[in-house]
Amino acid sequence: MNINDTIKRINELAHKKKSGQPLTEAELAEKKKLYDIYLGFIRGQVTQTLDRVEFVESDGSITPAKQKKTQ
Repeated sequence: MNINDTIKRINELAHKKKSGQPLTEAELAEKKKLYDIYLGFIRGQVTQTLDRVEFVESDGSITPAKQKKTQ
């Protein structure tokens, strides 16, 4: 299941709940699993973005964030 399908299913379950229909135990378990998948995806994207961050020092040199963290 790709992330778009995951988001679509999360939204379907949310709409069902908001319309007043109770979610079954299976749907509640599915919702938790889908949220875990979604949050893992978001965390991965944030990590990838932060891994590409570079600091430009006043002397013009560029230091990757990972190296800057250890200094």
